[in-house]
Amino acid sequence: MHVNPTLKRTLGLSTATLLVMSSMIGSGVFKKVAPMSTVLGDSNLVLLAWLAAGLVTVMGTLTYAGLASLTEEAGGQYEYLRIIFGKFFSYLLGWACFAVIQTASIASIAFVFAESVNNLLPMPAFTEHWANISIAGFIFPFANSGVKLLAILTIIILTYINYRGVKEGGLLNDIFSWAKILGILILIILGLSYTSTTPLAHHAATYVPLTFNQILAPFFLAMLGAFWAYDGWVNVTYITGEIKNPKRNVPIAIIAGTILVMLLYLLVNVAYFRVLTVDEFSAIDAAGNQIAGVEVAKKIMGNSGNILISVLIMVCTFGATNASLMSSPRIYYRMANAGVFFPAAAKIHPEFKTPHVALLMQMIWAIALVMSGTFDQLTDMLIFAAFIFYGSAALGLIMMKRKKLITVKVFGYPYIPMIYFLFCVGLVVNTLITMPKESITGLLLIATGIPLYFYFNRKKLLP
Repeated sequence: MHVNPTLKRTLGLSTATLLVMSSMIGSGVFKKVAPMSTVLGDSNLVLLAWLAAGLVTVMGTLTYAGLASLTEEAGGQYEYLRIIFGKFFSYLLGWACFAVIQTASIASIAFVFAESVNNLLPMPAFTEHWANISIAGFIFPFANSGVKLLAILTIIILTYINYRGVKEGGLLNDIFSWAKILGILILIILGLSYTSTTPLAHHAATYVPLTFNQILAPFFLAMLGAFWAYDGWVNVTYITGEIKNPKRNVPIAIIAGTILVMLLYLLVNVAYFRVLTVDEFSAIDAAGNQIAGVEVAKKIMGNSGNILISVLIMVCTFGATNASLMSSPRIYYRMANAGVFFPAAAKIHPEFKTPHVALLMQMIWAIALVMSGTFDQLTDMLIFAAFIFYGSAALGLIMMKRKKLITVKVFGYPYIPMIYFLFCVGLVVNTLITMPKESITGLLLIATGIPLYFYFNRKKLLP
């Protein structure tokens, strides 16, 4: 297998840690408290769901920290699965990332950024007279044309910046990461210092205490919402080939970044419940067109709070789009090097030392998803698809340790990776049972790449 040696190691520990945080902090922290309140009906249970999902995510980072010793090459999670399970299974991850996990996430977050801009500065609707034109009855390419155009321009601009160099993309990531952290800290301070004129109830007016067995299913469902907000921590592994001293810095970055985000999420949700009740968050969820974080800020500061949170969501989603867009092409670059993706994706720009063709391929598909408007349906499948591969990686770590192919000390081994593996299995099985349509569709989307795998293998397009 040919490995292109021209990627440059220019990113240090601080940028890697901020990349973890920026990949995770998007719109979820401002939205998910509302549906979680509807499902659980008790603020203490909502906070417990955030904590539980955070601790499970930290278990995942500890597992991946152990796997980081397997390679110093770009591709991260893809490379781990290739080394452990072989080329076919790792290809399924790479294809899932290209078809759904990463590109739909980029499209979705860029669209939320554009919506936030539209809330403050309404975009002209260029093609609204064609808005009802559909393809196959569910793809409406001309609906929300102004917002879609801004989302597309965002993807193009960020692709250009990252095309010009990983250092440039990393600098942009650093700036927006610090802006995110500062903005969320301001929101936390405002919320914690807010004094309500009436005592706030911890549970909904219609809340009925449930037994452990009764609360288990809704608690698990609420955790899924939190997992959407926590997801993205694995992105830093994809860019391993451009991180200095990766066997040291990737594990530190992934663990530290995730723990810091968990603390921010817990504090901001405590702040939320200092301002609004569970019933009020449930009403926000029922309204369907409101954002919980915006309503909290409006309660504290009036209309200026709306502006503050809208700007903060813009900063968070712009930064998260950049973080995902920056890291993902390294997967497709490594796949092309292994001969299981379009060979042009293996090219490195002679001047900028970036996988420029892989970046452009990702940009084109993400733009197509924005135009289609189907990314919301696709993102419903993201967590399900992602946890299939997270669980596989945890099992792989146990296998590698037992075979003594990983000799580094792994914190909490074997209990943490085993618990994480069992949790991933439970989540996947539970999602298959409770959301069979979305789950099966996600599996079918992953399976669509299988014919391409055999095509690439048969043609042997790369040595």
